[in-house]
Amino acid sequence: MYYSNAVLRTTESYNNNRANAYVVNEIMNATPQQLLIKVYDFAIAQCKKKNIEKTNKALTELISALRYDTKEVNEISNGLKRLYEFCQDQIRLSNFDVVDNILSELRKTWIGAFNNRES
Repeated sequence: MYYSNAVLRTTESYNNNRANAYVVNEIMNATPQQLLIKVYDFAIAQCKKKNIEKTNKALTELISALRYDTKEVNEISNGLKRLYEFCQDQIRLSNFDVVDNILSELRKTWIGAFNNRES
């Protein structure tokens, strides 16, 4: 019994390490746009799981990634910051559907903006 559990744990650990290595490689080679979408994906997934802590952590990352370089960027970033903070408030109130809808719409908007930029 002990041996089979140890083998199972070793196999699981090996598979987890391979998966972790894949994820680390994927993140290290991602563009800033791809990373932003990954944070949105994570936030949306955690919101669907009703995980307040991880959803809030993703929202905090989105806030910390905002830039304030120019007047135009500053205006957009301030608007996004207010929206992310609203989402944090709604998460604390367990309004997961509201946050899921907002984050999903923002994700779609970012993807559209990235696609238009490439065209």
